[in-house]
Amino acid sequence: MNSHGPSLSKRRLKMWIRLLRLTRTAEADLRDYLRREHDTTLPRFDVMAALYRRREALSMSELSRLLLVSNGNATAVVDRLEKDGLARRTPAPNDRRTVHVALTEAGIKAFETMARGHEARIDALFANLGADDLDHLREIVQRALPDPASKTP
Repeated sequence: MNSHGPSLSKRRLKMWIRLLRLTRTAEADLRDYLRREHDTTLPRFDVMAALYRRREALSMSELSRLLLVSNGNATAVVDRLEKDGLARRTPAPNDRRTVHVALTEAGIKAFETMARGHEARIDALFANLGADDLDHLREIVQRALPDPASKTP
């Protein structure tokens, strides 16, 4: 500590701990909300969201890469979605070893319902933040962790 208070590195560490607490608290709330209101899990919601965003069938490898999870984890969630009629697997036309997965019509409808509730829950969790706050936070996060894809050589 210097004469002006904690060092910048200590302040950054405290900020990191607060960000973790914020993330964990919001995630726990969302997990509870999805379980209570939609009888589903956050990983299942995340898989459905990835499939919904792309709209075309994804290979299991692409899905795992998008979600930053192992193929095994993605497969377990897709197994359950398929069993429930919310997703369908189809073999790739040119490679029988590759399987594509997509949401069914029922899966799309179920996800849209969950997504509306999810967005409302996030809105409620962060209701104390106004438009200016959100703009500032976005700017700060972008400066803290720049997108590597946007870097020019």
